[in-house]
Amino acid sequence: MNQVSPLDNVNIMSQYLNNQFLIAMPNITDVNFAQSISYLCQHNQNGALAIVINRPIEINLGHIFEQMGIDSTLPAVNDMPIYAGGPVQKERGFIIHNTEGKTWESSVPVSDTTALTSSRDILEAIAKGEGPEQYLIALGYAGWGGGELENEIIRNVWLNSPYDNQILYQTPAKQRRTIAANSLGIDINTLTLPAGHG
Repeated sequence: MNQVSPLDNVNIMSQYLNNQFLIAMPNITDVNFAQSISYLCQHNQNGALAIVINRPIEINLGHIFEQMGIDSTLPAVNDMPIYAGGPVQKERGFIIHNTEGKTWESSVPVSDTTALTSSRDILEAIAKGEGPEQYLIALGYAGWGGGELENEIIRNVWLNSPYDNQILYQTPAKQRRTIAANSLGIDINTLTLPAGHG
């Protein structure tokens, strides 16, 4: 006899959440995700991949170029912050960027206008001022197996909110989570959840 999963009746999961933000609810205590907002790059029946976008680390893009032997004389580019993108493959760089019709060696489309790239060629182009106009660079990513993210959303671990170009690229990192939640009419900083296990 086939058992019916609770997920079968949940409308929110009738569509995948690619190209949306995941906002950590106040009950998250995991140090990798507490107070975080992530950009969901891939979500399908096999699982999900997201990049945390509000945790700048102490190195900038100039440090990355130096480690990779890439020359750049563009101060504004060299000063770009690098983010802690998640606990998986922390040594690997991931670039979220607008596409503008350009293609790169290792690139996965997220939407019609945004892609996730992890190849050296895009960094070399950025160093020369020839890369995408808008980009965010992170080390590592967050990953879920099939059905895991759906279960976490049902358990109120995450809120999902629509993609907003301004939040991703122009809003200061410390404000991204709050502003994304505000777009849903929620003040995430005063939100409290019922205690107990019901």
